[in-house]
Amino acid sequence: MDDFITALPKAELHLHIEGSLEPELMFALAKRNRIDIPFASVDAVREAYSFSRLQDFLDIYYAGADVLRTEADFRDLAAAYFARAAADGVVHAEIFFDPQTHTDRGIPFQVVADGLLAAMRDAEADHGLTSKLILCFLRHLDEDAAFATLKAAEPWLDRIEGVGLDSSEVGHPPEKFARVFAAAGDMGLKRVAHAGEEGPPDYVWQALDLLRIDRLDHGNRSLEDPALVRRLADEGMTLTVCPLSNLKLCVVDDMGDHPLDRMLAAGLNATVNSDDPAYFGGYVADNYRAVAAARGLGKADLARLARNSFTGSFLDDAAKARHLAALDAFVAAN
Repeated sequence: MDDFITALPKAELHLHIEGSLEPELMFALAKRNRIDIPFASVDAVREAYSFSRLQDFLDIYYAGADVLRTEADFRDLAAAYFARAAADGVVHAEIFFDPQTHTDRGIPFQVVADGLLAAMRDAEADHGLTSKLILCFLRHLDEDAAFATLKAAEPWLDRIEGVGLDSSEVGHPPEKFARVFAAAGDMGLKRVAHAGEEGPPDYVWQALDLLRIDRLDHGNRSLEDPALVRRLADEGMTLTVCPLSNLKLCVVDDMGDHPLDRMLAAGLNATVNSDDPAYFGGYVADNYRAVAAARGLGKADLARLARNSFTGSFLDDAAKARHLAALDAFVAAN
């Protein structure tokens, strides 16, 4: 089953590029940029990853991002992720980036965007892996800051697929960003949002009705509301589920309790993703393996998850059809 999972053609739809910063690269960039970091060794960084709450994770996530200073840093960061993703059978990725994490510490938007876009071009040339870029607003900041970020992004909007909403969920409901999401929609951008991870089902309703999202990130707590589950199924909404992240942040207490198979049984278009793999202990194939072993998923279930990843992507219909044909051929041969 391990080989099947690795080779299974798949897309990844929920990946924070800053969350793919491995300790080894953190140290290399700190040395290159002559930055002091509060860790004595790679092992000390990994030990600090023993958090159990979203906010504890975010604290170290933002500290780690401080080593990212130049266009080359962002290019190297994304290149490392794409190499790992390609080795895991990922043929298309839609990656989040958090420009406010960088612009708030004086790094120009251009440095971030150009570095990531260069790595995206390299990934297609080197691995045949296509990708799209999604700009996320930090929800613990205010609406004005989000509007300022959207304004700063305008020269790159032809290369940015959509906007998202991440960071601390509880206490920062989607309704806080309704106007900036409306503005983004008017610009032709796709809209996604984290909701129903730590926040209640009401946050998912808000994301649907007020942000008018095209895709739901996480969404685990939707299962607490049968009417919401029916709506998500009826509308064909894709959920970007992150099993190892859910375990690390105690959204579930044990992988054996993960609701992924219940989502599928309820008719939800669930997908498997790695979220922040450097911090949560695994890239996308590791997430497939973990939930497959814990919940007894078979090849048909895994193929369905991979299929959902393509149908839920923002690729055009022709590209989706090509990937689905390749997936069907792989499953028929394996």
